[in-house]
Amino acid sequence: MERITTANHFEQHTNSQLGQDVFRDPRRVVLVRHGKPAIPMARTCYRGFRRFIDAYEAAGLDPESAPPAELRASVQGLRAVFTSGSPRANDSARSLVPGADIIADPLFAEAPLAGPRIPVVKLRVTIWAIISRIMWHAGYHPKIENYRRTRSRAQRAAELLLAGAEANAGIAVLVAHGYFNAMIGRALRKRGFVRVGSHRPSFWNAVTYERAT
Repeated sequence: MERITTANHFEQHTNSQLGQDVFRDPRRVVLVRHGKPAIPMARTCYRGFRRFIDAYEAAGLDPESAPPAELRASVQGLRAVFTSGSPRANDSARSLVPGADIIADPLFAEAPLAGPRIPVVKLRVTIWAIISRIMWHAGYHPKIENYRRTRSRAQRAAELLLAGAEANAGIAVLVAHGYFNAMIGRALRKRGFVRVGSHRPSFWNAVTYERAT
């Protein structure tokens, strides 16, 4: 079963179930980057990179990209998992926790990128992404969400995950996107959570945040 919800709808649902105890004691939040998308990553010009961004967002999970056995074992039996609703995130969640409810919310969407116009050169899409991310932090955000708004969204995402953790025996798992996961992690650390693991740009990267004792 797959459920599509929003942050407000989920909070209303958990409040109706748990009364005033929704935010009592969430203990663990696991942030997982999706698996490898089913899209080639070749050298291209800036126009090609702009087209790649759209194609990347539409791509599902590469069938050969399986979650690590250790990660799969750590979330076995989970009843629900959060995702951003993107095809690659939803497919990854289904692969990681077969049979679990998928709570998909665009609140968890990746921090956006806009390909800068740099003529002549051809670069690998990973290099284009690094350049675009640096420029985004520097203020280049044509027609996309800027850093300040994305940081605010990450704070709201952290709150939704904490509500989800309390509703599910103290744990919430999000299968989403590498950079935005790290932004959520910073919001959780400000709330007193301790990070276990490191955010890395690798597929299926998982980082756990635990309540400090």
